Amino acid sequence: MRLLLINPRNSLVNITNKKNYWNKYRVWKPLGLLVIAGLTPPEWDITVVDENVEVPNYSQIPRTDLVGVTAFSSQAPRAYEVAAMFRGRGVPVVMGGIHATMRQKEAASRVDVVVTGEAESVWAQVLKDAARGALRPLYAGGQAEMEKTPMARHDLLPTGYHFGAIQTTRGCPLNCNFCSVSAFNGTAYRRRPVEDVVEEFKLIREKRVLVVDDNLIGTRRDHIDRAKELFRAMIEADLGKKWICQATINMADDEELLRLARRAGCGGVFIGFESITDEGLVEVHKKYNIQKDRNFRASVRRIQRHDISVAGSFIMGLDVDRPGIGLQIADTANRYGVDFLNVLFLTPLPGTDLWKKMEGEGRIALDQFPEDWKYYTLTLPVGRYKHLGRDEIINEMNSCNRKFYSLRGILRRVGYNLWKRQQPIITLAGNLSYRNNGRLGQNVYHEFKRNSNLLQPALPLPATGDNLHVLAPRLRVHESSKG
Repeated sequence: MRLLLINPRNSLVNITNKKNYWNKYRVWKPLGLLVIAGLTPPEWDITVVDENVEVPNYSQIPRTDLVGVTAFSSQAPRAYEVAAMFRGRGVPVVMGGIHATMRQKEAASRVDVVVTGEAESVWAQVLKDAARGALRPLYAGGQAEMEKTPMARHDLLPTGYHFGAIQTTRGCPLNCNFCSVSAFNGTAYRRRPVEDVVEEFKLIREKRVLVVDDNLIGTRRDHIDRAKELFRAMIEADLGKKWICQATINMADDEELLRLARRAGCGGVFIGFESITDEGLVEVHKKYNIQKDRNFRASVRRIQRHDISVAGSFIMGLDVDRPGIGLQIADTANRYGVDFLNVLFLTPLPGTDLWKKMEGEGRIALDQFPEDWKYYTLTLPVGRYKHLGRDEIINEMNSCNRKFYSLRGILRRVGYNLWKRQQPIITLAGNLSYRNNGRLGQNVYHEFKRNSNLLQPALPLPATGDNLHVLAPRLRVHESSKG
């Protein structure tokens, strides 16, 4: 039996673009498919295709018995395109992942089988049913017991990736309103056994690894104790890996944690600051960041003193954001002293509280689905923002990136890293990559404006007792792009 697993691309945000050499450092493996492969018994011959690296000629691939496709919302149009191609050849197609879970009916009309939630508990049954030609239309996976999560099949993808990938926990206790993690993986902080994580690290060929956990160290004392246990085990195993992760700003509060993380190979951490104001943090339900009257600059510097780079992420388009927000975010990021700045447009993703809010207020600007999902990349303005029109918010994003990634700003950050002997080459490479992508992004914005053909004026402030959906009647779009 042959199984073909496909990670579909989105051409709008294909960061393997040959025009930017540095983007090779920002291509991540489709870890979910490698975990599915790890769940698959040996009698199945498995091929994994990552279209973000290369789109093969599928007609030249040996006929398969079953196709499995995963997708974020931005990949959904391409996922359905691939599914139609194989279904036209009489090959059944299974779709799983976060988009299929959140848009079950949509996916079910375009594939043969939908797997919702985490697949560990149902994948064996899917394969048994496929082998006897008795697939059911729906398999509900729910949340897996982490002790039963297999080693991912890192051997099934070709070499050439700069980063490997691994997951050590699932779920995030913060439950931000824009994030679909809590809806998909839950708010419980579930942990894989430490020994399993260390053994899987040994299977990864790449010397640099992305730890894909949404929050590696968690928020509670027992979460942090577990992270320390993991780091100690990694140090003892002498893995010889450098890795980057995602965490909350509380990582800066524990010197022992930082020392252990660095000794275990941590070279960088991605931290969601989300908003420059307390009001914005309340809006996105991330009050955690404003506890303890935190000094963000001091917190960032404590992390950096351990030779760990900090990438700061912010969201643009909150209801509290007004004209000038672009320069304000750049100034704030510079004041915090982050090494890299990643700014995203507020994007209502299906399954999130933000989606429910913006849909209820008539503020989903691009809503011709499934075609318009290709625009839901987080890098394009797909909503109606309270104080910023479409063109205005794009200009704000451009001004933010121009200021933070000016040559003077890059040289200042690299100089600081040279002075502190803290990864100046990594800082230079990352900054140049972001700067170049900002320039290439202008073409994407032009295409987005042309295809959307959308007039999106800034919304006036609602009068007391008025509803936003009354002030902003829905506009419909017939062409869109996102990934």
